[in-house]
Amino acid sequence: MFSSIARDIVKLGWPVLIGQLAVMINGVIDTVMAGRLSAEDLAAVGIGASIYISVFVTLMGVLIALTPVVAQLYGARRYAAIGEEVRQSLWLGTFLTSVAFVLIYFPDPFLALAQVEPAVEAKTRTYLRVIAIGVPAMLMFRVFYSFSTAVSRPRVIMVLNLLGLALKVPLNLVFMHGYLGMPAFGGPGCAYSTTIISWTTAALAWAYCWRGNGYDAYGVFARWSWPNWREQVRLLQIGLPIGFTFLVDVTSFTFMALFIARLGTVSSGSHQIAANFTALIYMMPLAMSSAVGVLVGQAIGAGDPHRARLTGLMGIGAGLGIAFCVGLGVWLGRDAIAGLYTRDSQVHAVAATLLAFVAFYHLFDAASAIAVSALRGYKKTLVPMMCNIVALWGMGLGGGYVLAFGLSGRAAMGAPGFWLGAIAGMTIGSVLITLYFLRVSRVSVSRVDNSHP
Repeated sequence: MFSSIARDIVKLGWPVLIGQLAVMINGVIDTVMAGRLSAEDLAAVGIGASIYISVFVTLMGVLIALTPVVAQLYGARRYAAIGEEVRQSLWLGTFLTSVAFVLIYFPDPFLALAQVEPAVEAKTRTYLRVIAIGVPAMLMFRVFYSFSTAVSRPRVIMVLNLLGLALKVPLNLVFMHGYLGMPAFGGPGCAYSTTIISWTTAALAWAYCWRGNGYDAYGVFARWSWPNWREQVRLLQIGLPIGFTFLVDVTSFTFMALFIARLGTVSSGSHQIAANFTALIYMMPLAMSSAVGVLVGQAIGAGDPHRARLTGLMGIGAGLGIAFCVGLGVWLGRDAIAGLYTRDSQVHAVAATLLAFVAFYHLFDAASAIAVSALRGYKKTLVPMMCNIVALWGMGLGGGYVLAFGLSGRAAMGAPGFWLGAIAGMTIGSVLITLYFLRVSRVSVSRVDNSHP
């Protein structure tokens, strides 16, 4: 069983990894190209991306409710029921689109927290207004992503994300530098390219599904469905805790970025480099977590809780081993990594320091991601959300703020203080969530064993 599970994780995980790497490299490209323009452009892209990602990832998390639902149906071979779940998720995505657009297009509450310089704020507003137009396409694509991954078809996602990556640099050159007669928008120009790519990949994804290509059995386009409010509530019961978990995770970085912006352009740009690289190396545990969550859900649907538990345990163990190797590489190569992002000596020095913290943070981040996703396979989403609230907002962001800015006479540490708090919070969160997975999976196995004496 061990070798079978390992093969399944690799088979499902590697296309997810490549696809997610393509997405994250898009962000790296934006950061690097903005950093080559000026510190103001780098800060504007960093702050704008932090705000937009906070909103988008939260609502995307709600739509991820489709993954465990479809995975369990797929494991139970109830293929005909999958199409209706996808249609209801598309309606849910449509409702969430209006929320996302308003929050991103009118970012005043977020910018009030950042208190950035006027020039940076103006560029940040432009970035967000353009990216808001692409958010509807992003959410519709995520429904297709959740659906395809749950039925073990991640390769089409990989291909579409690679297509988007191929378009990124040429479109950035057009909109950031004013090639082909376009105005040079500077840093905000990368938002134009992201929006165009988002609409292109979303249209291609659903066109591919509509033409069949192996999706016929699920009947997504077999008939029209109006919103089923009972089903919408059921999806929200699973998805809202997932979305809020993502909100806690991402906003712990967003508010770090906004608070660190108060320390000046150098600190803000340096943090953007560290946060961006953290997101990049997170792609490996994210791919593993996606595979593990789907396989756990499929095993539960097939009535095999022993396989579900073993899949989760193997995923967490392998994720920790890989994360240790990656973290060691980041620690040893932090100066070289910082040099890839910026030519500014001050930004380089601070970024290299923050990357040392990233090496430790990544280890616990990986364990948490895989354990949380395994629990989603069981449709258990509320307790991980509560663990993250306490660990990441309480210990991580709250403790980091005290360390960074000082309280009760404590010496202020600046940006490194936030990263120390983040490491402490993630450590606590990952331990609590892993323990909860062990309990849930053990109870599931015991229930089946007791029913078959």
